[in-house]
Amino acid sequence: MPARRLVIYGAGAPLAIDVEESCRRLGIEIVAAIRNIPGTTYLSAQVPIVEPDALSEELKALGIVLPMFTPEHRQSGLADARRHGFARAETLVDPTSAVASSTRLGDGVYVNAGCTIGGAGEIGDFVLVNRAASIGHHARLEEFVSIGPGAVLAGSIQVGRGAVIGAGAVILPQLEIGAGAAVGAGAAVTRSVPPGALAVGNPARIRAQARRGSKPNTPASSS
Repeated sequence: MPARRLVIYGAGAPLAIDVEESCRRLGIEIVAAIRNIPGTTYLSAQVPIVEPDALSEELKALGIVLPMFTPEHRQSGLADARRHGFARAETLVDPTSAVASSTRLGDGVYVNAGCTIGGAGEIGDFVLVNRAASIGHHARLEEFVSIGPGAVLAGSIQVGRGAVIGAGAVILPQLEIGAGAAVGAGAAVTRSVPPGALAVGNPARIRAQARRGSKPNTPASSS
């Protein structure tokens, strides 16, 4: 059986190195990483770096993984990849993570190392679950949600499209985090968060409307 092969689209994303490690553990060949924006790359010397204007038809036929943590960056990376001829996204689950067989994973999902995802959940397209996060049973995560390292989502949580849960945040059961909302690092969320809002603190309070493209309360540490 031929080895699984893929392309990392976004060599300048710090999480690209974690994607590389996940692929190594899974025995997946990274054929290339695309430097879609100028600047530093975050992969080992073993991964060939390719500029978008040098893409071959063979590369374009492969599936991609998007390693950007911020939802807006992941969405713009996907749009750029499609403009350059990529049509397929790979779902990648690190083998050190435990994902319930009754939970459905969409296209383009990346689950980093040491995560736990409970049963009967729905993980939408292009969701990113970072290191050691725990997601309870019956979770509903819509497209482009980002979950930071060590975050804990209890059972029956709903997270709207493009929302960000910061590193180490805790979300109590049966709550809803609205589309485009942001939960700051270390927050303890005891009530639902409206769409587009920023919730920080313990217990969490709504401080402001989340700014698109920003990483409030240093969810930059969520990379």
